[in-house]
Amino acid sequence: MIRISHHRIKCIGCGHCVEVAPNTWQMNELDGKANLILAKEKKGFYTLLTSDDELDSNLEAQQICPVKIIQVQKI
Repeated sequence: MIRISHHRIKCIGCGHCVEVAPNTWQMNELDGKANLILAKEKKGFYTLLTSDDELDSNLEAQQICPVKIIQVQKI
């Protein structure tokens, strides 16, 4: 299992996360920022627990995020 965290307010909407991990991320058409699909929000941070199958693509999303607001942890 992995935990993905996203500090959405700082998102600049580059879309790299959506490109490398489309099963986990989508772009919001209203504000142009990325949404972590099915994540729960708490104090501006969005968190999702998901399977290990999503680990590699989301680690890549974490690495290429230009504002470094994605964190992926194996739990």
